[in-house]
Amino acid sequence: MLRLARAHAATSRRLSSFDERVEGLLAQMTLDEKLGQMTQAELGKLEHEDDVERYFLGSVLSGGDADPPTGNGMRDWQRTIDALIGRSQRTRLKIPILYGVDAVHGHSNVEGATLFPHNVGLGCTRDAALVEAAARVTALEMRATGAQWTFAPCIAVPRDERWGRTYEGFAEDPAVVAELGAAAVRGFQTQDLGSPRSVLACAKHFVGDGGTTYQERPQGSRAAPLDQGDTRVDEATLRRVHLPGYIAAVGAGVGSIMVSYNSWNGVKVSGIRRLLTEILKGELGFEGFLISDYYAIGQIDDDYKTAVMTSINAGMDMAMEPAGYARFIATLRSLVEEGRVRLARIDDAVTRILRVKAAMGLLDTRRSQVSDPALAREFGSAKHREVARRAVRESIVLLKNDDRVLPLAKTAARIHVAGKAADDIGMQCGGWTVTWQGKPGAVTTGTTLHAAVAAAASAKTRVSYSADGSGAAGADVAVVVVGEAPYAEGVGDRADLALAAGDVAVVEAIAAEHVPIVLVVYSGRPLILGGVLDRAAAVVAAWLPGTEGSGIADVLFGDYAPRGKLGFAWARSMAEIPKHAGDAGYDPLFPVGFGLTYASAPRQPPR
Repeated sequence: MLRLARAHAATSRRLSSFDERVEGLLAQMTLDEKLGQMTQAELGKLEHEDDVERYFLGSVLSGGDADPPTGNGMRDWQRTIDALIGRSQRTRLKIPILYGVDAVHGHSNVEGATLFPHNVGLGCTRDAALVEAAARVTALEMRATGAQWTFAPCIAVPRDERWGRTYEGFAEDPAVVAELGAAAVRGFQTQDLGSPRSVLACAKHFVGDGGTTYQERPQGSRAAPLDQGDTRVDEATLRRVHLPGYIAAVGAGVGSIMVSYNSWNGVKVSGIRRLLTEILKGELGFEGFLISDYYAIGQIDDDYKTAVMTSINAGMDMAMEPAGYARFIATLRSLVEEGRVRLARIDDAVTRILRVKAAMGLLDTRRSQVSDPALAREFGSAKHREVARRAVRESIVLLKNDDRVLPLAKTAARIHVAGKAADDIGMQCGGWTVTWQGKPGAVTTGTTLHAAVAAAASAKTRVSYSADGSGAAGADVAVVVVGEAPYAEGVGDRADLALAAGDVAVVEAIAAEHVPIVLVVYSGRPLILGGVLDRAAAVVAAWLPGTEGSGIADVLFGDYAPRGKLGFAWARSMAEIPKHAGDAGYDPLFPVGFGLTYASAPRQPPR
């Protein structure tokens, strides 16, 4: 059962309660000012910084690689965001921009931020209060830089682990996704979206992004990645599997929702009125605004003008057009002038955007909505990192523990740590870390598992290390870290989820020395362990834990017992993917909900 966060209303007022104020502002707006509010450009792709004013832009984003021109530190972000918000307030109506970032596991674009486990790990905690706390820390670190809008939480329900975005989902169980997604919304927005220490959440990607049909993509192929593929299910299945997270997010008061790249039975979701307007806005009563994904509108039709018309008429309110913002505005203006998009639809979209800005206090000129110097002092602080460390230790799933090799003795004579990922903060954090794809190396500030083990062991214990597994002979135990190199989205789509040959070689080298192996797996999804499972005395799924490797050491040394439960079934072989409970032949190595602890771990895991 999920441990529920305290029940409360997500916002103190319904978004539509701000409409009286919005109506007065809307009545003053020219068509160009309205179209500008419906448009989002990207930092670095602005032709000129004063385009924020020239086009009356409603929003600017920093995608995964869109850093400030002066650097990637907190102060660089402060200066850049403050300046752009200032530009938007020079316009006739002084409507500030929303500044959006992909703060998907902490304020993850920014060097030195506190980074949490990706959602695949948080889902194993089954702890809504903890997920809410993680989102709260993320919101505070965002506000320290001036950013007020995060493209999170991802409430996809991944149905095929070959998908490169699996780690962005909490679980394969829609109920878990719904509960934890709503908790994240509460953490970001709090009870008062108007607080200068809250940020706007964005549930994504509506809808069915986790259910696309797998298709092989040969190396170098230009075929679309899985999340831009086709979800081929009837409406009843879409509602049962993929909609519950949005019902919960809307109930929690989420102010924005990002529409998915994927198609539903061959039609791009970004152009389906049935989903965007009839179900989401009508049936579910969503009062916020919809934003497209990165250039997604153009995928609806080969003719861009037709694509824009289809999407806006279907219910899209804001277009993410990073470098194409001027083209989008000109195209939409033409459609309105031709009567192919009604002015009433434009007014509806702008009303939705402005009611959110009003709820956030952005239309209150008496209050500054720029970076918060007081919060800057806590950016990446020990207090924030302690929340992340707790999230790491609660997300860990113990899969195997033969002969009670865990917990480790802090007084062991020697512990050998091995594997390149064991001393690599970039691999520990995964994708969406400083850069879009993430990368190995010292990309940000944090504690690697090697450093954490060395700090936790007694002064009399020798902690040795090798990336390739050499030098283990004579050690009491070896902690071996294996897993996936960083990736994001389509780059992470994989036909084969077997461990890399280099990782297997590390395990084999240590096994040859007859040293007991504690295998720690860094991954964005369950991997095929193969013969390595038998080589290891213990296996720990640590997922992509973020910056606080000490949380893993807390569990390995027994300061905290493992409590995580699998959010995804762990398959024996690729032949079992994708299969779910109720499917013919469903017999995973470890089922959903599996997780040992030190008090009750059997001597052998189930096979």
